Amino acid sequence: MNLTSRSLTILLSLAVAAVLTAFLALATYFSSKGLIVALIAVFICCFLLVYFSYEALVLREIKNVYSTLERIKRQESKRAEGRSFFTTDPLLKIKNEIYQIAAKKQLEIDELRRLQTMRSEFLADVSHELKTPIFAAQGFIHTLLDGAVDDVTVRDKFLQKAANSLDGLDTLVQDLISISQLENGVITMQKRNFNVVPLVREVFEQLEFKASQRNISLHLDASKNETILLHADPTRIKQVFINLIDNAIKYGRDGGNIWVSFNEGRKKYTITVKDNGKGIAEEHINRIFERFYRIDKSRARTEGGSGLGLAISKHIIEAHRSFIAVSSIVGKGSTLRFKLLKAK
Repeated sequence: MNLTSRSLTILLSLAVAAVLTAFLALATYFSSKGLIVALIAVFICCFLLVYFSYEALVLREIKNVYSTLERIKRQESKRAEGRSFFTTDPLLKIKNEIYQIAAKKQLEIDELRRLQTMRSEFLADVSHELKTPIFAAQGFIHTLLDGAVDDVTVRDKFLQKAANSLDGLDTLVQDLISISQLENGVITMQKRNFNVVPLVREVFEQLEFKASQRNISLHLDASKNETILLHADPTRIKQVFINLIDNAIKYGRDGGNIWVSFNEGRKKYTITVKDNGKGIAEEHINRIFERFYRIDKSRARTEGGSGLGLAISKHIIEAHRSFIAVSSIVGKGSTLRFKLLKAK
């Protein structure tokens, strides 16, 4: 049973008054009216004594605690709040406030732990990605310095491998710079009207050799002379197509297919990149746009890539006020969709 301070005071006063009145009733010189007057007088005195003592000793301290909680809440929310009037059930209110603050702090602690884990994983991934091309180039150069430079065939071969490793390192650094600038809003999209059909065909030509190595066919759902005008940053959108299609080739199956299609809406085109590859398990779908996240780490290492392509694509599409939606079925393939404005 929940009792307020006033209810508790009344019960205590009644109990004390009843005891004293019963004691006085034993005295023969008290009349019935005298007993009633004594009962009332004792009750009033007990009520005033207990109530004001309770207010002074307990509620005053509780009010101080509650005022402190109010100041903490104002500091956290950074907004002014009106004066908080104390209710008849202050203990319950303070308990609820403490539970709310504790729950909020726990959420903050969990978020900090999650960010710390992501930070540790990011640093480990960056260290590994930087170390691989550096060590490779270092090995080739030291081999040449140890005498292999005199053999023309070996020299040219090792210099080419060292150059490839450094090119990969340069790509990684540029991707890191790009994603940092995109996340901080430093890069602005240079939007203009352009025909996306030749842009996609150019991407197909760029990735055709890589796709042919796995006998993967690239399909564009648009005729050669068709015009599909978008209003976006063509350079960045080309980067998105390269990343998405390259990723589909990398994780596709031999002899598979990749389709790019456009569905016209009232104000936007829905752009779809679809493949019939291995698909993505549900537990990975929400993480594929994280930096350096790989579904199959061992396979991705051998195939190269910075591991930042999807993360960069996500930020580019978000900078165009859209998002990339992913649907996938393991063993059947994946579909990625995003929307872009039609030409103005």
